[in-house]
Amino acid sequence: MNQQQPIKEKEPKLDWKRWLNYSSIVRQLPFFLFLTLLAVIYIYNGHYADKTIRKINSTAREVKELQYEYKTLKGEIMGQSKLSELVKAVEPLGLKEMQEPPVVVRTGDGN
Repeated sequence: MNQQQPIKEKEPKLDWKRWLNYSSIVRQLPFFLFLTLLAVIYIYNGHYADKTIRKINSTAREVKELQYEYKTLKGEIMGQSKLSELVKAVEPLGLKEMQEPPVVVRTGDGN
């Protein structure tokens, strides 16, 4: 009897010795340094974005507080500029509200 041995097809193997020797590593060092640089830039970009977002939120909060202060002061000034409030404010100075309408003085030259 003739026994046939199974035929093994050659499978492509990765030759790790070829990839891990000194000259191969030295040849690929610029690529690894480039990947390292990209990783550092990526991390820096993330931190910079977080810092910028925090700054934007802080500025938005400050703008809101200033808007509230503006509206409060505007309301107070509107209240103080009412006629009744003005009369109360100038009363200690001896000024009083006029009871009769003002008189218009005209000169005789037609003006």
